[in-house]
Amino acid sequence: MTTTWNLSDTDIDRAMVPVRPDGDAGDRRDAFAEVAWGFLTEPGDRVAGALIRQWGAAEALARILSRPAASTLANDDLSGTEVADALARWEPRMDAPALFRSLSTAVSVGATVVRTIDKEWPSGLNDLADHGPRVVWCRGDVHALPGRENAVAIVGARASTGYGEHVAMDFAAGLTSRGFTIVSGGAYGIDGMAHRATLACGGSTVAVLAGGIDQLYPAGHDELLRRIIASGAVISEVSPGGAPTRWRFLQRNRLIAAMAGVTVVIEAGYRSGSLNTATHARDLDRPIGVVPGPITSGASAGCHRLLRTNPATTLVTTVAEVAELFGIDANGERFDARDSDTVIRVLDSLSSSKPRMVEAVAAKAGIDVTTVTATLGSLEAEGRAVRSRDGWVHRTIAAGKAQKTGS
Repeated sequence: MTTTWNLSDTDIDRAMVPVRPDGDAGDRRDAFAEVAWGFLTEPGDRVAGALIRQWGAAEALARILSRPAASTLANDDLSGTEVADALARWEPRMDAPALFRSLSTAVSVGATVVRTIDKEWPSGLNDLADHGPRVVWCRGDVHALPGRENAVAIVGARASTGYGEHVAMDFAAGLTSRGFTIVSGGAYGIDGMAHRATLACGGSTVAVLAGGIDQLYPAGHDELLRRIIASGAVISEVSPGGAPTRWRFLQRNRLIAAMAGVTVVIEAGYRSGSLNTATHARDLDRPIGVVPGPITSGASAGCHRLLRTNPATTLVTTVAEVAELFGIDANGERFDARDSDTVIRVLDSLSSSKPRMVEAVAAKAGIDVTTVTATLGSLEAEGRAVRSRDGWVHRTIAAGKAQKTGS
């Protein structure tokens, strides 16, 4: 049996097994068609999305590879002119050997394909509808990909100031302690600080790239991005081998906004790309938190512009105010004023993402194992600590409410 490009099912299966190891042959054929669409198109291509919605990825791919008349693909959503323009821009990439080289590149860096049908798929991306990706490439732990009810996007200026970097690290650490995943773009400045603070706290962070998953960009953040891969995830919708272009950076921002339930802008120049992320968040009806800065600082001019002109924005100055944008009240602090010194030390020794055995908590807190065991039992009863077979994790009341809200 042959399929698109006169490729046999065996050829397709052999190419897809390394990037889709847990699927069966049927899954890998469907995934191949979705990967091919990502190779043929630029991010955000609405025409491709509409055709896939109508016929499915495999059938839609087979139809366009037969070089049909545009009128045969036109429908109520797509005019003949739109289809003709799309076929013309896809034609130069209808190159099976080039697609297979892209797949080989993915294999060389250990990337895998995540599909919309997978339980690990970031659910917020579905809100992009026809403009959304059908697959994302992932390096790292696919289970780190969050639902939007558990994710905060922190974005801001590359040319950040000490003030902005301090706020980014403070917010990332505080939100991590509440159980949120931090999503950002891996760039210099605010992005990098948010990722670093999350990693330092043992939290979960996801970096969204504008180029292929094989290209850890910017080069100066190669080590940081590898640290994220080791404990979280780095993803991209661009086919492996694809360069990070200006258009792709702008489209990447829509993924950051869609993946997160709330977007927070910390420092942005008057024409900063972070404003583009905020625009995507507004279009998706996501809450936007904006951190103000000194009125004399050009690095905060874009933030002030957002607050002045965008009714979807809310001024935020604390982690609790960011949590409120999820509909969580401000009383989900890690510590309670009534907590004893022992409780505070035990809570401070727990991670919200990495389980720790009682002995490890005791060593970190400097308290004997018996007291720690009793304290953890009390915290479990209050819903502030959770026990698993791998150990204990901290669970704020706020994080629990966020998960219930999104379920």
